Amino acid sequence: MPKREQRRSSIFARRALNVGGVQLAAFGLLGERLWQMQVADARRYRTMADNNSISARMIAPVRGRILDRFGAPVADNRQVWRALLIAGETRNVRATLDAFERIIGLTPAERKRIMRDVFQQRRFVPVTLRAFLTWEEMAKIEVNAPDLPGVTVDVGHSRVYPYGRLLAHTVGYVARPNQQDVKRDPQLALPGMRIGRTGLEAYGEASLRGTAGVEQLEVDSLGRVVRKLSRQPGVPGADMHLTLDAGLHADVRAAMGSKTGSAVVMDVTNGEVLAMVSTPSFDPSLFNTGVSNARWHDWVTNVRAPLEDRSTQGMYPPGSTFKPAVALAALKAGTVTPKTIIFCPGYIQVGNRRFHCWLRGGHGAQDLHLAIQNSCDVFFYTIAMRTGMDRMAAMAHEMGLAVPLGLEVPGTQSGFVPTLEWARAHHQLWTMGDTVIQGIGQGFTALTPLSLATMAARIASGRAVVPRVVRTNVRKDAPMLDLDPAWLQEVRGGMWAVVNNPNGTAANVKLDIPGGGMAGKTGTAQVVNVSNAQWNAGYHTSKWPWKLRPHGLFIAYAPYDAPLYATAVVIEHGNEGATSAAPVAKAVMEHVLRRDPARRNTPLHTAMAGGAMTAEAAPAGTGAPRAGTMTGGRTAP
Repeated sequence: MPKREQRRSSIFARRALNVGGVQLAAFGLLGERLWQMQVADARRYRTMADNNSISARMIAPVRGRILDRFGAPVADNRQVWRALLIAGETRNVRATLDAFERIIGLTPAERKRIMRDVFQQRRFVPVTLRAFLTWEEMAKIEVNAPDLPGVTVDVGHSRVYPYGRLLAHTVGYVARPNQQDVKRDPQLALPGMRIGRTGLEAYGEASLRGTAGVEQLEVDSLGRVVRKLSRQPGVPGADMHLTLDAGLHADVRAAMGSKTGSAVVMDVTNGEVLAMVSTPSFDPSLFNTGVSNARWHDWVTNVRAPLEDRSTQGMYPPGSTFKPAVALAALKAGTVTPKTIIFCPGYIQVGNRRFHCWLRGGHGAQDLHLAIQNSCDVFFYTIAMRTGMDRMAAMAHEMGLAVPLGLEVPGTQSGFVPTLEWARAHHQLWTMGDTVIQGIGQGFTALTPLSLATMAARIASGRAVVPRVVRTNVRKDAPMLDLDPAWLQEVRGGMWAVVNNPNGTAANVKLDIPGGGMAGKTGTAQVVNVSNAQWNAGYHTSKWPWKLRPHGLFIAYAPYDAPLYATAVVIEHGNEGATSAAPVAKAVMEHVLRRDPARRNTPLHTAMAGGAMTAEAAPAGTGAPRAGTMTGGRTAP
């Protein structure tokens, strides 16, 4: 081969080798890069790809139920469909809202709320556009999905209250979390999350709420859900079990009728609250969806205050229902004995003031038994002066009055009974006249229906029972009261005579049941002072405006021989307790004894359910009417 040909071949070979080397190096680099991306960095790029096509969303947990003592739900959940917006999946939130408004419709208030939520929350947190969607609305959203980037239809849960107004005050209600709530717990920003605001919903918030779950959704470029990849529903809230009997609640509410007030029923052996009715009431489900300004205005301006829980927060002068505590204070202090006789001429003079008995002509000679039976004011004026305010207050506290009772319902009031120390601290000039009127439950004393029911239960059982409404809050047996059983029996006997003696102040509500009937005490509590001129003119409170009439009260327990249940009834401005509260208490006690929610199938329950309500002989001991005792100057029959 000529030299020229050889040189050209050599140059070509070198160039080919160089090109091949470059190609080999290029393919080597490309292969290395492919290995790096597909093998070494596979997890990283898989995550990046998932982030482009998979949307991870938190799921609001299902709120725990609240159940009555027999398992009936009094606060439950139901599935609802809702439209959600994820701001991070749309380029223009306002344009998406405009499109949604054209399809479904939004009020100015809804749009304002949505925009507030969008700006306050992170862009990946869904915002509720419309809850409680109808099938027609869901169809419109799905058909117009291309025009609604970031909008999805989701299923959630809404709080429902099967008994509505019946248990509203005790169970409470839930409402949308506010900004401060969300700052404390970001989970509350999730769609459908609600927070307990009042009652047991608020008390059990931590356990009822549950823990949020997570679901992964495959979405397209418009943010539309293609399919669900995984779902971890989270941990539902724990159920709360109550001592309340929803069926008994309905019976008690029916007994209250249209009256304004409260009725509380307790188990005297362990303090379990079986019913706690406050009237009028409200629909708690309205707070779940939002209360209109007009409705709120109607509630807060209503003279009968439907939002107030009268059972635990209503503060009432107890009137003569306070007298059993005064009697026990005097017995313990030794300022009176069961044989002490005090003459009632119809009034008592203290300095330049005259304090009248409710019976104008007076009751005549009264011992403690008759004084309770007849509710003689003069007798209790006298022993109040002998005993003193501090000793009466101490006994009131021992009876569960004006002390914290630890009930699980937030906002429960303790009530108030004055002491001399309180008077000095508040620069209150305390006179003997102040002590006198405290002896009949007037003046500064103010108590709740719950505390009055507690007193009735303690008198009946002789134990310091404490009310409770949550069954899981098991408490030890209540200790015995630091009282001589004979003193308690003396007071019980007087309360038995109130109802069962023909001369008793509540003889109109005698309850003939196996076991000695019902023991009780009436109360009529003035809300305005009555002048001597009005008294002398023979005033009639029934003719006064409703707001000025006295409150009617009644406390009771039954059966007398073996107490099971206690009740306290307060009828606001009901005038006399004997004619307003006592008949309600009788109906309540009949219902609770017939249902016997704490002890099914006892002989008493069987007799009541079968209609065998027969009168038995009067209980032995101080509980029975005694031959030869005096009442208003006459011999008791």
